[in-house]
Amino acid sequence: MSRARLLAVFGVLTGVALFAAMALFGINNDPSELPSALIGKPFPEFTTGSVDDTDTVITRADLLGRPALVNVWATWCISCKVEHPVLNDLAKQGVVIHGINYKDKKPEAQRWLQDFLNPYQLNISDPEGKLGFNLGVYGAPETFIIDKQGIVRHKFVGVVDKAVWREKLAPIYQELLDE
Repeated sequence: MSRARLLAVFGVLTGVALFAAMALFGINNDPSELPSALIGKPFPEFTTGSVDDTDTVITRADLLGRPALVNVWATWCISCKVEHPVLNDLAKQGVVIHGINYKDKKPEAQRWLQDFLNPYQLNISDPEGKLGFNLGVYGAPETFIIDKQGIVRHKFVGVVDKAVWREKLAPIYQELLDE
């Protein structure tokens, strides 16, 4: 076999091996479990306004004191509309949820909350996405679980539906309540 043909066969076999490795990696990894460098670290410092009104200033200190979900949402996010009823149900059950309105306009966010109800105890305005950037947000919706000291314990990417809450997030949240 000529050297050129041997190199061609080697190249094809290498390509097939790389494709197979990528396929196995994709099959064995859950896209909702994107890694976060913040796990085990404090929620980032921030000072910003509230979606609810123009005078309120919210900081990281406002998140402290009890475990909470921190949900990144936006009015332009179709998936956020899907998960919103579940968040409303969780809030009615006493789950502490804070919202980060990501890259959105405040009047539209306020209208959304009037139309679809407000599950958030704090509603952080992040119109330019600075806090989202510091959190490593890929898009909306994303949900973080923080403990009472404001340490990020978990990150979930995607829609929080009843099954996700029951199987993935509720056990983590309950463990933090029990600490």
